[in-house]
Amino acid sequence: MGAVLKACTLLGHFSADRPAWTLNELTTASGMNKTTVFRLMATLIQAGWVDRTDEGAYRVAMPVFEIGSAALSKLDIRSAAKPFMSELAAAFGNTAYLMVPADQGAVCIDLLEGRNSLVVAGINIGSVMPYHAAAGPIVMLAHSKALRDKWVTKGLPAITEQTITDIDRLTEHLDEITEAGYSLSVADYLPGVAAVAAPILGRNGSVVASISVGGRAEEFEGAALAAMIEKVCDAGVRITRIVQALPRA
Repeated sequence: MGAVLKACTLLGHFSADRPAWTLNELTTASGMNKTTVFRLMATLIQAGWVDRTDEGAYRVAMPVFEIGSAALSKLDIRSAAKPFMSELAAAFGNTAYLMVPADQGAVCIDLLEGRNSLVVAGINIGSVMPYHAAAGPIVMLAHSKALRDKWVTKGLPAITEQTITDIDRLTEHLDEITEAGYSLSVADYLPGVAAVAAPILGRNGSVVASISVGGRAEEFEGAALAAMIEKVCDAGVRITRIVQALPRA
């Protein structure tokens, strides 16, 4: 069982961004010793799951793609995001949210409460939220020119005292979010509530969803906040890869 888990760990390093690895690179990345990596990769080659390039590097073979295609054939964004939402909720005890853009606002299509999560009144599956407040909606606004053109206008309502309604300030804030790759909201939608969100992008770079984690504002500080930002951003990147690999409708 241990050898199987180690082999799966090695396969997990391969991606579209990094399709080939040398023995030394896999040894360093996995933290395993070189002999173990060499033995496991030799077994995977014998099984037909891995090939060697002309330069001697390892790359995944066709059976891996066939299994991946089978997994993707019935996958949608909600099921793709679910494992990452579970991981976020378990890691921080807060609520993980999945939202998608719609004409009337950001729609919450799934949520998963953690062990110590704050029950946020008014944010449920099916809730529609304005784009200029809360981490999930605003990270989608930041990454969508079409949404910006429609929603960044005069007369935006102040939902709390922290809601940004000035167009210039909001535009600057959105540019900062785009640059950083995530949004952090603190009491701009609900008093005492904070959240971190990352975008999920489609093949053409358009925003198709956001993943976020939200809870009591006092929990979003210091090292805990840094850890949340790292995990939420990682989830956004990984779900983006899955979404971009989904078969075209």
